[in-house]
Amino acid sequence: MKSAWPTALYTAQQVRALDAQQIAAGVSGFTLMQRAAQAAWQALFQRWPQVKSLSVIAGRGNNAGDGYLIACLALQAGWRVQILTLEDPSLLQADAALAYQAACSAGLSIQDWSAERGLEGVVVDALLGTGVHGSVQGLYAEAIAAMNASGLPIVAVDIPSGLCADTGQILGIAVRAQLTVSFVGLKLGLFTGQGPDYVGEILFDALNVSPELIQSSARAAKAQRLTNETLPKLAPRVPTTHKGQLGHLWVVGGDRGTAGAALMAAEAGLRLGAGLLTLVTRPEHATAALIRCPEVMCIPAESSYALASAWQRCSSTRPVIVVGPGLGQQAWGNSLLSWVVEQDCPQVWDADALNRLASGAVQLPKDSLITPHPGEAARLLQCSIAEVQQDRPAAALALAQRYACVALLKGAGTLIAAPDGRLALCDRGHPAMASAGLGDVLAGVLGALRAQGLEAFEAACLGTWLHAVAGEQAAVQGRGLLATDLIPHIRQLLEEQSPCRG
Repeated sequence: MKSAWPTALYTAQQVRALDAQQIAAGVSGFTLMQRAAQAAWQALFQRWPQVKSLSVIAGRGNNAGDGYLIACLALQAGWRVQILTLEDPSLLQADAALAYQAACSAGLSIQDWSAERGLEGVVVDALLGTGVHGSVQGLYAEAIAAMNASGLPIVAVDIPSGLCADTGQILGIAVRAQLTVSFVGLKLGLFTGQGPDYVGEILFDALNVSPELIQSSARAAKAQRLTNETLPKLAPRVPTTHKGQLGHLWVVGGDRGTAGAALMAAEAGLRLGAGLLTLVTRPEHATAALIRCPEVMCIPAESSYALASAWQRCSSTRPVIVVGPGLGQQAWGNSLLSWVVEQDCPQVWDADALNRLASGAVQLPKDSLITPHPGEAARLLQCSIAEVQQDRPAAALALAQRYACVALLKGAGTLIAAPDGRLALCDRGHPAMASAGLGDVLAGVLGALRAQGLEAFEAACLGTWLHAVAGEQAAVQGRGLLATDLIPHIRQLLEEQSPCRG
């Protein structure tokens, strides 16, 4: 269960350091290898108990050692087992050499891998693990292609071979596993980039590493995974609470043809508890907005000149601005954005506001939160989308540093980065959420949480998790999910997570 996983997410180097610390504390490396093999064997046996046949594809290093010991356990259980190796196993060293000797002593069949050798049963990927550097080529690429083409169930030991443990980048080619059994510490690359497409189901085993060591290392982990138990909470409301204490959210956007974007953000902001909400949009959209959501205060604005007096009246109600949904990049949107940047208050920048920011035409105010998708992030960082996706954690942190803000980088394994180096990851969500308008709803949610007093990083963490889990709930019926379908689920999830009454 995801909820039972640790929240810390590590780089490969950090996990190796954890291994080394445990060995220094008196647990042998071979004991850790035996524990890893046992965990992987139990997982694959529980998943496919009737198969009774195993093909282990072994490479070099400790990943290969894990594979040899898994083969021993399968043989002991009465399974038919073959080991196909891409490296001369007599060259293995240390713990991996001991595992190879155990396989030889058990009488296992160990043969050189070739494309002509058939695979059967459950396939164990014990090729590369976290030790791969550079693009996978040669025999290793051929073996991975053959595994993927086999149609057989594949279990990856620790991480699918060819997947970067730090970034989720595919290093030329990677194993597409149905099950990944990860050890000691969860690797960041399992959850972001292309990782989610390759790992299948993830099972985790800490291999009895001491809780004290895990706890001390977690503080230095590369990122933290968002969970219900660790999310920030809104304070409960006291009986005398009134709307003026809950912030005044302004949503600025909705040019011709995109009025719905701003209205969805506004509706989400109200449903998530903002005390007051003002929608600044095109005059021709005001009537439709008030018909759909009469609780909204609407300013029909031909330009920013219409905003000064209304802004002056709200200055005592903790204003927060969400700008960008449906804003467009024409003169109307540019005029409103020029006004927004002059306001000294927390802000959430989305969509076309980010495109204007990337152009250098405006400067981001302090205490802002930006919500780019990979294309917007590429423009903000002046690089390609491919470069963003190759190292999403680095891209998120670079955005936070460059713009001195909290950056929420959308996509599978959404990342939230702060200028001080904090990094959080949301591993929730559903493919049905690939639908128009969901970012507008998220922007409204974030604005409402900021209006109710959460700091930018806290609001981004809580809002992202609520949005993703609401998507899972609303996606029960599959395709055809609408952005507004999420709003009642988000509201209910927030009430469960941060009850309104104490």
